[in-house]
Amino acid sequence: MVLTIEEAAQRLGVGRTTMYALVMNGDVRSVTIGRLRRVPVRCLDDYVTALLGDQPTDQAA
Repeated sequence: MVLTIEEAAQRLGVGRTTMYALVMNGDVRSVTIGRLRRVPVRCLDDYVTALLGDQPTDQAA
């Protein structure tokens, strides 16, 4: 349901520093539980969906 920053980075295939940057920039939403920062799996899905939406599709004319 929620992942650590390291787990989220592993799922996206990026480094820990990149994942922290994505979270701090607001590109990937996260929640604070107590003093811990966690990334809901749904927010990773939303991020990837947004990336796909920004890319042009290859359509043959």
